[in-house]
Amino acid sequence: MDQIEFLILRNLLHNEEYIRKVIPFIKSEYFEDKNQKIVFEEIHSFVLEYNQPATKEVLCIEIEKRIDINEQEFKEITQVISCLEDVATEFNWIVDTTEKWCRDRAIYLALMESIHITDGKDAKKNRDSIPTILSEALAVSFDTHIGHDYLLDYEQRYEYYHKKENRIEFDLDFFNKITNGGVPNKTLNIFLAGTNVGKTLAMCHMASSFLLQSKNVLYITMEMAEEEIAKRMDANMLNVPINQLEDLPKSMFTGKASKLVEKTKGSLIIKEYPTAAAHAGHFKALLNELSLKKSFRPDVIFIDYINICASSRFRAGSNMNSYSIIKSIAEELRGLAVEHNVPIFSATQTTRSGFSSSDVEITDTSESFGLPATADFLVALISTEELEGLGQIMVKQLKNRYGDKSIFKRFVVGIDRAKMRLYDCEQSAQQDILDSGKEEEYNDERKPKKSFEGFKF
Repeated sequence: MDQIEFLILRNLLHNEEYIRKVIPFIKSEYFEDKNQKIVFEEIHSFVLEYNQPATKEVLCIEIEKRIDINEQEFKEITQVISCLEDVATEFNWIVDTTEKWCRDRAIYLALMESIHITDGKDAKKNRDSIPTILSEALAVSFDTHIGHDYLLDYEQRYEYYHKKENRIEFDLDFFNKITNGGVPNKTLNIFLAGTNVGKTLAMCHMASSFLLQSKNVLYITMEMAEEEIAKRMDANMLNVPINQLEDLPKSMFTGKASKLVEKTKGSLIIKEYPTAAAHAGHFKALLNELSLKKSFRPDVIFIDYINICASSRFRAGSNMNSYSIIKSIAEELRGLAVEHNVPIFSATQTTRSGFSSSDVEITDTSESFGLPATADFLVALISTEELEGLGQIMVKQLKNRYGDKSIFKRFVVGIDRAKMRLYDCEQSAQQDILDSGKEEEYNDERKPKKSFEGFKF
């Protein structure tokens, strides 16, 4: 008889605090011995139905009702139950030991299942499911958090209010200002622009800047080849015009690339999918595969771009309207961001009227208004002949959950299309921009008072 499994059963019978803590996470298949497995099944069934620990007498009666055991097995099982004495065990130790046992058993069973799949003995699953099976087994843990108790958890709430949120900073001053220091995790951030205005350029620049901050970056492309995206990254980070990369001598190119490797501790993975052929489920599988094969976990994900993703909820070619499909894609991507605790950046097209507009509005979002409804951060990139002549592009806030979008609602950044790069403009370039959002324009009445004088406790 396995000592750990026997100890677990004994505590499941006599220690109510232990039961509440661990029973949601233990599965009957974790038990190797059939008799112990049956005892656990009866304990688990009784606790779920009556919300209190079982007794030896109850277990014997319930097991006697079973029709899947013979007389000899019944005697062996009752012998097991008779040995389940109430002996004190250090609580934290038994919980930690049980958690480790659950994880070890889950991994062992996952490996066995993977071998069966590899040998072709599982008709329902193929080899593509193996990374998910293994990652789920590795993730087994006793997560006891079941919600925030408003009346009792006020101290944790106060600490949360004063905790500095982990954000990824931009290398552009005004983007940091409007986001209060960068983008937080678990968010969906969208660039809205017309064709050839600079959506991919902006995302390639952001990806490059995050990589230089030693972040792990995943760039998923469904519009261009992996090599074309890498070419834009080269132009940005190697400081070479994109049309001159092919003319660089190999020694110079490798020298610049090797210096770049020394400069950052991060990694950049570029993955190409066919247009409209991949959805959040594919991206999740990619993340699991990267984690297992390369120990790569992204700090930020770029998806180029959202309108040419597929939805896992709707079959390709189904007769669904674009509003539902794009909204579904946005929700799935935001769910992916929450699940993997990363910010996701993507882009979308403007409508035909928005393409020719010098003042894009949120209603100019193409195909579905469900996208801006789901996104946490939505900015329009606007280019005119005048701005193009100045080497600038206008950024307009359309939705911002990180700050007040009326502050710096519009501003300009420099754009170097040859090197696929954005940069901060001089302050004088912002002076004539409508709604530039100077904080000095707020009068004293609109500024919040910081004094708590007169506040009643």
